[in-house]
Amino acid sequence: MKIAETVTLGGLDPALGPFAARDRAAHLRGDAEALAALRARPGARALLLEGGDPVVLGPPEAPRLLLVEPPGGEAAFLGLQGGEGLWAAAAEAAPPGGRRMGLREAMPLLPPHEAEAAATARALLGWHASHGFCAACGAASVAEMAGWQRLCPLCGAHHFPRTDPVVIMLVTRGNSVLLGRNAAWPPRMVSLLAGFMEPGETVEAAVRREVREETGVRVGPVSYLASQPWPFPSSLMIACRGQALSEAITLDPAELESALWASRERVARAVAGRDPEIAAPRPGAIAGFLLRQWLADRLG
Repeated sequence: MKIAETVTLGGLDPALGPFAARDRAAHLRGDAEALAALRARPGARALLLEGGDPVVLGPPEAPRLLLVEPPGGEAAFLGLQGGEGLWAAAAEAAPPGGRRMGLREAMPLLPPHEAEAAATARALLGWHASHGFCAACGAASVAEMAGWQRLCPLCGAHHFPRTDPVVIMLVTRGNSVLLGRNAAWPPRMVSLLAGFMEPGETVEAAVRREVREETGVRVGPVSYLASQPWPFPSSLMIACRGQALSEAITLDPAELESALWASRERVARAVAGRDPEIAAPRPGAIAGFLLRQWLADRLG
C-alpha cells in the first residue's frame, strides 16, 4: 500500500491554498528576463534562512514562514506560488518581526506546504555553500539557472544539486517491529533502521543489506510505502516495509548502540511517552509517521 501523498511534506491537498500548488517552474530558471519581471512584481516573495534555519513568525506552537520582498543579491528561485515568484535567500539575521527557528523543530509545526518549501531552500542553499569549487578542475564555480546549477567558468563543467537516497525500513515479524538506537540520539530515543543506498543497488536490495549489516536479521519481501525529503543535508528518505525471515539480532556496534524487537503494545506506549526505556522518533521524521500508521493498521 503506497501512502506517499499523506506523509509530512508537500501533500497535494487543495485545502492548503495556493502554496500547496507551488509550481517549481523549471522552464523559467534560464530565462533571466522573465525572472527579473517576476522579481519586480509586488507579489514577489522570498523566504529567509538564517544559518540554514527558517525565519518564522507567529506563536511557537503554530509558526508560519516569514515571507519578505526578495532581497538584493543571490537568491534561489523556488518557483511560482499562486502565480507569483517565490525565492529563498540566506540572511545574516532575522528581520524585525521574525525569528530563527531550527528546521528540525519547525518541520512538524509548519503547514506541510511551508515545511516542503523550507526543506527545499535548506537543501539548495546548503548545496551552494558546500560546493563552491568545480569537482572537475578545482576552480571557483558560480551559481546559474536561478540557483539550480553551478557553472565552472574555467572548464565549463556544470554541477547540479545532489540528493542522496536513503532507505528507511519498517521491518516486522508477527506483532513486533525492529527498532534501533544510535548513541548520538537523545536519551531513550529509538527509530526504524535506515541507511544510504549504494551505487548499482535497488531499493529492495538496499533494505535487505542495511538490515542484515546492522542487526543480522534477514529480510524477505520488501514493498514501498512513502518518501520524505530530509535536508540534513540532502537526503531523500525512501520508506519501505520489510518482512523479517529471522529474529536473532547480531548487533554491529559501529552502526548502532542497541536494537530490539518491540511489540505493537510497547510501541504504542513509547509513542504516548509512557515507556520508561524507549522513546519515539523525533516529531516530523518519517519514522514516527510510519510507526503511527503501523499502530493504526493503515499499511495494509
